[in-house]
Amino acid sequence: MENMDMKEIESAIEGILFASGEPVQEERICTALELDKPTVQQMLQKLMDYYAYERRGIRLLHMEETWQLCSSPDYADIIRKAFEIRKPAKLSQPALEVLTIFAYYQPTTRAYVDQIRGVDSSYTVGLLLERKLIEECGRLQVPGRPRLYRTTKNFLRAFHLTSLNDLPEMPDLITEGQMRIGDNGEIIDPDAEMAEPAEEETTEEETQSEASDDMDTE
Repeated sequence: MENMDMKEIESAIEGILFASGEPVQEERICTALELDKPTVQQMLQKLMDYYAYERRGIRLLHMEETWQLCSSPDYADIIRKAFEIRKPAKLSQPALEVLTIFAYYQPTTRAYVDQIRGVDSSYTVGLLLERKLIEECGRLQVPGRPRLYRTTKNFLRAFHLTSLNDLPEMPDLITEGQMRIGDNGEIIDPDAEMAEPAEEETTEEETQSEASDDMDTE
């Protein structure tokens, strides 16, 4: 838009994001305003910084190649009260474990998650699907063609991540009596590790006993 100044462009972007109510692709904004991507990204970043610095009631979230306006988490309780919205239940520890595996090893199957955790995860996977934190993304090309799952934009939004690259370093998934993941990505069975024979140590008493036997023999 040649006749629009920067302030008008900023307002236009704000209007697009507000009208959508959903994440908006950068390309869509570029096309609508006939602007290049660096210019649009600069304006989006400026808006995001403004909302955060001024502690406004709305925030601008950046998730991969999309942007979305949402309410500020600082006023979540008041907003729920205004609309009589129940606070969503926190994820249980098993749900967080399953979600962590999906996040770091996506796309992957439920069977892979079960193998790592050592327990059936079907109920938990269903819960995460219901909460729209994971989604199906195809099938593995092996006999039985099990479903593949990956995390969603709701996952990024819930954990305040711009992209999966913002995930922290891989956490330690080891749990007593369960599978764990090695540095090279292999699944390690702790029971197999425990089964390896330990190197025998010779105690001082055994050494003395052997020496005594040698003397008796002489």
